[in-house]
Amino acid sequence: MNDASIHKGIEALVAEEHELWHHGEAGTLDAAGRARLNDISVQLDRFYDLLHQRRGLIDAGSDPNKAKLRDAKTVEGYVE
Repeated sequence: MNDASIHKGIEALVAEEHELWHHGEAGTLDAAGRARLNDISVQLDRFYDLLHQRRGLIDAGSDPNKAKLRDAKTVEGYVE
């Protein structure tokens, strides 16, 4: 997965997220919509993690294509 396809995925998720937030503000967001918002948040975290991996590999002089999309449990388990 290259940077362009990662950014395209992020943009699609953000657009969907904004639509769901709009429903939430209008009071029309159901349980499935709230669950989808949570799923989107996790997917965005995974994509941002992938971008960070790629940047780190580039900075280290390595092939950014060695970066892998990590599973949700791993990404969501990071401690800040």
